[in-house]
Amino acid sequence: QLLLAESGGGSVRAGESLRLSCAASGDTTSTNWMTWFRQVPGSEREGVATVHTRDDITHVRDFLKGRFTISQDAAKSTIYLQMNSLKPDDAAMYYCAAGSFKFEGFWYLPNSYDHWGPGVRVTVSS
Repeated sequence: QLLLAESGGGSVRAGESLRLSCAASGDTTSTNWMTWFRQVPGSEREGVATVHTRDDITHVRDFLKGRFTISQDAAKSTIYLQMNSLKPDDAAMYYCAAGSFKFEGFWYLPNSYDHWGPGVRVTVSS
């Protein structure tokens, strides 16, 4: 069993930064992609950034590049999402997910993942 626990959410003003963390515990060898998603009420869950935990390959959605960065501390089985220059549109619940799939291009699809954390809330005021 793999458990994921996010932390670091909170309320910030537009232009400020936050760093989210997601710690994995349990059978961490069962998955090789760890990914951040976000969701606002009434919308589908949206892939934000991913990291291949073994090969350290990363992807960030094009519309977030330059502001969001994903990284990992493999020794701690933890991934991070550094969010800079936050905008009100970035406000959402942010979820960590872990999965194992063949096609790298599927990383941003929620159905690619078997394991999810409970999420953390990010609020951005203008």
